[in-house]
Formats: sequence, structure tokens, C-alpha cells
Amino acid sequence: MHAHLRIARPVSDLSRAEYMYCTALNLVVLSKFQDHQGFDGVMLGRSGMDYHFEFTQCREHPVAPTPTREDLLVFYVPDRDEWQSTCDRLAGSGFVCVTSLNPYWDVSGRTFEDPDGYRIVLQNSSWPSGRASAIK
Repeated sequence: MHAHLRIARPVSDLSRAEYMYCTALNLVVLSKFQDHQGFDGVMLGRSGMDYHFEFTQCREHPVAPTPTREDLLVFYVPDRDEWQSTCDRLAGSGFVCVTSLNPYWDVSGRTFEDPDGYRIVLQNSSWPSGRASAIK
């Protein structure tokens, strides 16, 4: 099965989330919607990626983001220069570098948190291809 993954999250400030994630992760706006049954949203990604982000706000019943310190998006970035420049972009666009709850992520990576408490780990290594099997 070939699938496309959408990571959907409520945010407290839609414009801020769009700016931060586009700037930090070199994403572009794929689509936007306003007042779709009470929701506003933006979808961010890049052409050819097998995933994209959707951030939403509900006009009628605001949903407060409630991530835990273990709700992580982990990106494996093996090239050291690319990893460092991505870390710099995250910090420069408003993400805060934090100590990971799981010390494993601090060994060869860095954890960043956005103002809603969502965390991104940048791991300076490649994902070993034999570690997980594909969903079929």
C-alpha cells in the first residue's frame, strides 16, 4: 500500500504556525480554507513528499492544543550541515530548543518546541532501512 500521511493539529494562532513551519522546514502552503463548517486551516508541505501538515482553528468551539512532551515529530537528517542549518532555522523562526523527556533524542539530536507545545526532533542520523517493515 502506498499512502500519504496528513498530520493534523489544532493551533492557537494559525498565521504564526504557518510562518514558523514554512520558515523552519522549508515548507510551502499547499492549500488554505476559511470557515469550512466553522474551521479555518492551512496545509503545508512540498511537492513529492509523502506527508503534509494541516493546522486548524475552530471559530465556534476553539480547541486548545494539548500535546505531551512525548508527542514528537522526528526528522532524520543525516547530513551534518543540513541538520545544523535546519536547527538554526527552527530556532530563528520561534521554536525553542528544549531538553527531551526521553534522553535518547538528545544523544545525536535536538528537540524543539513551538508555542503550542508541539515538539520536533531533528536527529542527526539516517533511519536504518531494516529497522521497520512497511505497512502492507
